[in-house]
Amino acid sequence: MERRDFIQQSSWALGGLVLAPQLSVSPKLERTTKITILHTNDTHSTIEAFPESHAKYPNLGGVSRRHQLIQQIRSEEEHVLLLDAGDIFQGTPYFNRFGGVLELKLMSHLGYDAATMGNHDFDGGMDGFLKANAHANFPFICSNYDFSATVLDGVTKPYHIFSKGKVKIGVFGLGVELKGLVPDVHYKETRYLDPIETAQEMVRQLQAEKVDLIICLSHLGYEYTSDRISDRKLAQSTAGIDLIIGGHTHTFLEKPTVEQNLLGNPTLVNQVGWGGIQLGRIDFYVGKHAKSNSELIIIE
Repeated sequence: MERRDFIQQSSWALGGLVLAPQLSVSPKLERTTKITILHTNDTHSTIEAFPESHAKYPNLGGVSRRHQLIQQIRSEEEHVLLLDAGDIFQGTPYFNRFGGVLELKLMSHLGYDAATMGNHDFDGGMDGFLKANAHANFPFICSNYDFSATVLDGVTKPYHIFSKGKVKIGVFGLGVELKGLVPDVHYKETRYLDPIETAQEMVRQLQAEKVDLIICLSHLGYEYTSDRISDRKLAQSTAGIDLIIGGHTHTFLEKPTVEQNLLGNPTLVNQVGWGGIQLGRIDFYVGKHAKSNSELIIIE
């Protein structure tokens, strides 16, 4: 895609929604198509809303409310993608009791289109994930975990291409280094691949497929004071990614960060905290003619 000028609309829900406009243009398309990206990260088995007595997030979140909001947006928009950046498992007794099965059943019911794996999605071991994954009717996209010597060989995908109208959207996924973070027995012979090299290879393959938008589902983390690879460093160190949907660091961003990539073009980086408190929304207008708009939605 020949890109440039982003019109982005980002939003937060299940407690409040703020939008900030910007854009992506694909001259090969005769008409402008609006693509709505909805996203979550680090939901951590949080099925119910936080209790009224919670010190920081009283009565916020909850799968039921998220479902209602997603349904509302789908009724208003023609082309919607719903994505998750990992750490779906662990954090409440629901995971202890059901091992991730309930979480993936609910995500399937909500109509998620794809997700990537976070480190806590290995907490039940590879066999545990395999069992839970049988209840997911959406793909897990993991580009830099080589599962070829494990029971997950062929279970995840390196990338997936979605078609919305005449727009092709390529999605790939990057995970955090598991060594020292997850017990070895939980990921076994999984081989970790360099995230920057992997990202650039995924971009190359997706561009060869002539996609119009490229999205990375990342569980690397938003930023660090050390030299660790983060979403911001990933954006700065690659070219061709339009949007990085992040996770791992539980970062609540008021609006997406705009980073310059290796070619000086913009890459959006977004993350919506944890616990299902917020739902991210970014609207891309893809085509010859672009427009921007914004709105404010309060979820109570």
